Amino acid sequence: MLLKTGDWVKGTLREGELIMGYIESLDNPGIVKVTVVTSDNHDIIGKKVSMLGERVKRLPVSNVSNKAQIQFLIDLALSTGDEEWFIELSSKLNSMNELVNQS
Repeated sequence: MLLKTGDWVKGTLREGELIMGYIESLDNPGIVKVTVVTSDNHDIIGKKVSMLGERVKRLPVSNVSNKAQIQFLIDLALSTGDEEWFIELSSKLNSMNELVNQS
């Protein structure tokens, strides 16, 4: 399984902390830099950590199907500073709202 920048991953750090986040960059061969979005170690949330690629697992891409999920992901896009994703999600939400208003 090849990892690439932007992939959402989960993994375990050397000290055993569980993390979930996205790959910020691929450094030296076998090393990934992950921006931590959630962790059982609250001190590293929002920070970038370097770890072995073999210690992370790519999360499956999920299809967003309802308004609440999109609103949650919009909040996540804002908290991670991902403008492109925010615009994409906002467009989906606006399309859903237009469909509801046309009924």
